[in-house]
Amino acid sequence: MTATLAHSTATPSALRIGEFELDSPVVLAPMAGVTNMPFRVLCREIEQQLTGTSSGLYVCEMITARALVERNEKTLHMTAFADVEKPRSMQLYTVDPKYTYEAVRMIVEEDIADHVDMNFGCPVPKVTRRGGGSAIPYKRRLYANIVSAAVRAAEGSGVPITVKFRVGIDDEHHTHLDAGRIAANEGAAAVALHSRTADQRYSGSARWDEISRLVDHMDGTDIPVIGNGDIFAASDASAMMEQTGCHGVEVGRGCLGRPWLFAQIGAKLRGEDVPAEPTLGDVARVLYRHAELLSLHDGEKHACRDLRKHTGWYLRGFPVGGELRRDLARVETLSQLHALLEPLFALHSRAEHADDARGRQGSSAKVALPDGWLDDPEDDTVPVGAEIDSNGG
Repeated sequence: MTATLAHSTATPSALRIGEFELDSPVVLAPMAGVTNMPFRVLCREIEQQLTGTSSGLYVCEMITARALVERNEKTLHMTAFADVEKPRSMQLYTVDPKYTYEAVRMIVEEDIADHVDMNFGCPVPKVTRRGGGSAIPYKRRLYANIVSAAVRAAEGSGVPITVKFRVGIDDEHHTHLDAGRIAANEGAAAVALHSRTADQRYSGSARWDEISRLVDHMDGTDIPVIGNGDIFAASDASAMMEQTGCHGVEVGRGCLGRPWLFAQIGAKLRGEDVPAEPTLGDVARVLYRHAELLSLHDGEKHACRDLRKHTGWYLRGFPVGGELRRDLARVETLSQLHALLEPLFALHSRAEHADDARGRQGSSAKVALPDGWLDDPEDDTVPVGAEIDSNGG
């Protein structure tokens, strides 16, 4: 992690987004198949237990605007929020100003969420090759039209619109500085930067110096800049804020199997004692609580299947043995899960290298784009078919 500029060493403990004042300037990044309601509730529960507060921003899985407008059943289920979620935060994936406007109006009029974040950072090839995600900010007029549509749809409702994007498509096509200014000009309440280019995907190191550049570029706009990339420990969050001058941090892969990370970061930024890493017994109990919450949301059978991807993250760094890991991957009921985890509840060992990088990394690759996409950055033509394949929409 690098930063070319040394900003204030202060680490502010609050973040304002529109009318919302968050005591913790920490945001849960939307992750498909991860940041559903059970996981968000779990993060809040643990933060409350460990620090006495639950005041960050926990964003739901990415929701496709068109699928929402068309009331796709799967999409509507993904928009569910628990009573403890305040504010309710939703991320929209969108490529079309028309569906953007209709989706945000629907969110406002039906009181579905209190905050809308817009995804212009997804680097997945099936998205970018159709002109979606991190491809859009290159098309400045189209990008501006989409942000404007969302802001207009939310006008007067108190629902702030924020925007997330990457540094650019690749090192020949940086877009983050323009994207930040355009978002501010169109009325966005905050911007978030994943400090990698799309061709990096999740490989290599995040480039915190680009967060610094955006913070400086946005000076005078009076909207906060949130930094994202390679935050795996509370010390990473404070370092990012100190080095870049960003106003908040967004955490994605670092919280996989570590929902207590938000409590640790919030405490660190408030100057409080940082909660210790949990013991194996603590982790086993959290894993079971996660399963309970998933079961309440999706039913026991689906919950036990869904939990399998989380189990490896939770147990990373613990010497629990391959047999237990295999048994956990075959669990079909909560009672089976409890029987497997119960022997761990009394264990006090702690994970090795708990704050190492985790989650998908892979390698950099050329970004798949529609033919001629880079020819005219002022073209505002809506890409065809870019919203298909998401949320069933």
